[in-house]
Amino acid sequence: MAHSTHETASAASPTAAPATTYVRKGFGLKAEVQDTLAADYTGHLVDLLRARDYALTVGDTTIRLAREFGFCYGVERAVDYAYQTRLKFPDKRIFLAGEIIHNPHVNDKLREMGVVFLSVSGKGFDYSPVAAQDVVILPAFGVTIQDFQTLRDLGCVIVDTTCGSVLNVWKRVEVYARDGYTSLIHGKYYHEETRATASQVEKYAKGQYLVVRDMAEAELVMDYIEARAGRTPPRPVLSREAFLEKFSVAASDGFDPDVHLDRIGVANQTTMLARESLAIGAAVGEAMARAYGESHKAEHFRTFDTICSATQDRQDAVLELLREPIDLMVVVGGYNSSNTISLAALCAEQVPTYHIADPDEIDVALNAVRYRRIARHHVEDTMQPWLATAGALRVGITAGASTPNNKIGQAVARVFAIRGIDPADVT
Repeated sequence: MAHSTHETASAASPTAAPATTYVRKGFGLKAEVQDTLAADYTGHLVDLLRARDYALTVGDTTIRLAREFGFCYGVERAVDYAYQTRLKFPDKRIFLAGEIIHNPHVNDKLREMGVVFLSVSGKGFDYSPVAAQDVVILPAFGVTIQDFQTLRDLGCVIVDTTCGSVLNVWKRVEVYARDGYTSLIHGKYYHEETRATASQVEKYAKGQYLVVRDMAEAELVMDYIEARAGRTPPRPVLSREAFLEKFSVAASDGFDPDVHLDRIGVANQTTMLARESLAIGAAVGEAMARAYGESHKAEHFRTFDTICSATQDRQDAVLELLREPIDLMVVVGGYNSSNTISLAALCAEQVPTYHIADPDEIDVALNAVRYRRIARHHVEDTMQPWLATAGALRVGITAGASTPNNKIGQAVARVFAIRGIDPADVT
């Protein structure tokens, strides 16, 4: 077992665990893994872009990097702790609940280090391969309270890398449940973070949650609230049966819209589009006031902005970059990375945008790019030829919070190479 004095289970943890099996602050091996981390994830061209005020120009080709991009503190911490865990337990079996973060390159590195990825089972993960003598890493997204209890019962070593911003949302949702409010969560019901957040209501026997993907789904909830109060919303209202069917996989067990939409507390998955989360919170509050009056809203409605600062900073930086003349944007990050998808959606509103999971999606020889189209139901597509090979071109680059610098740098290098510029000459 791990013999750690760095941190025992705290109030922020889903439940208490023995101090000898629960680790939340690493193993004091940060210095020992730094060289390996730097070798795996540092990008020379990114360093150069920073030094040149986030712009590199060679001839008539300019590449501009958003001022906030890539790894955030929570992601750095999670990856750092995963590397420390492998160093601390060289002979133990190490499992990971899902993916440490949503970046294929980082997860492949962990697989190369012998970390075994546990598969999804229901709302959590399948822990049947895990024994008491093993180690299980919890990802930056966290796990459900049921998952945590299962691991505690197993008695294995638990290395918890859950992001602090996620823990803040958990606390908010737990308070909602304690006070009798249904948690209305702006997020993706299938996302690991949202599943973990939603599970926090289950600490209370009457806790309930409902997950809405976007404003359109939030409007279904608002219309139902107003119709229940005798008002006629501008859109057709779902029947109770249709409502329950629509949200069958996005609501807590026993959820009843006729009962559980009376008191609502709004929260969100930390990586959603910030402006939409804020708009949903405001709109639901206004619907409550229209339905029952301002005094009812004051007592029956709560909302807090729980978007993490790193997500907000990266979205703000993209909007700032797009004030400049940019011909197209390249957004680098996993296709299942929610914060990367949000960045790509922001960019696509203003310029042609190419969301690539990895720089390998850019084929220099063919001047082609394979990318994910920005749409509700995402599909992959290929463009060839992609970039004009002559004439002035300004390319914007950004990356999700789970994208390492070396992958950003490789994307920059490939753009230069298509334009006939040797990346080695960009100094």
